[in-house]
Amino acid sequence: MTTVRIPAGWPATEERARAVQDELRGRVVLDEPGPPPGTGRVTGVDVAYDDERDVVAAAAVVLDAATLDVVAGSTAVGRVPFPYVPGLLAFREIPAVLAALEGLPCAPGLVVCDGYGLAHPRRFGLASHLGVLTGLPTIGVAKTPFAFAYEEPGAPRGSSSPLRAGEEEVGRALRTRAGVKPVFVSVGHRVTLDTACAHTLRLAPDFRLPETTRHADALCRRALKEAAA
Repeated sequence: MTTVRIPAGWPATEERARAVQDELRGRVVLDEPGPPPGTGRVTGVDVAYDDERDVVAAAAVVLDAATLDVVAGSTAVGRVPFPYVPGLLAFREIPAVLAALEGLPCAPGLVVCDGYGLAHPRRFGLASHLGVLTGLPTIGVAKTPFAFAYEEPGAPRGSSSPLRAGEEEVGRALRTRAGVKPVFVSVGHRVTLDTACAHTLRLAPDFRLPETTRHADALCRRALKEAAA
């Protein structure tokens, strides 16, 4: 487990955080297809909070993309570096997530975030932010659609419908289990939306959420519990 220090110059105000989003958003790459599903490695990242202690724990779990077997894992724990502000959650999570990724003994491959990429009010959610900072291909797979409109996709697994901001498609509602509510997939960096959805389906053979998210969620919660002890 790595202990995280808040980086020097990390934004401390909403105004500065939004300025950083504006600066980095133009670096998002949208014209690369991304790694083919089922090849190489794929890594899930997630965070857990202890609000009473003002502590955040992050986990990164690497899976073999073909078998979904766990290859490696890493955790990091530190102080929450930014207050809770909707639309700026990445500034609470990025330092710990970066530390967890840096602690991995192997290259992560595609990174799957439990959150948003382009499906974000400022088109720069955690997946995009993390992708730009690391250069890694990233996608966001969220449990809720934030503030965007969508029509319910068909009931069969693999059905999808556009997640829209007006006429703009910012992601997709994707059914990973027949008859179960969809997840919300968006591009982060260096991956197309079609590829992001294909990865999500391959990573969710049995449950609503991708195996990457399920493993990372369990590991960061365990790290938070150990840190509190």
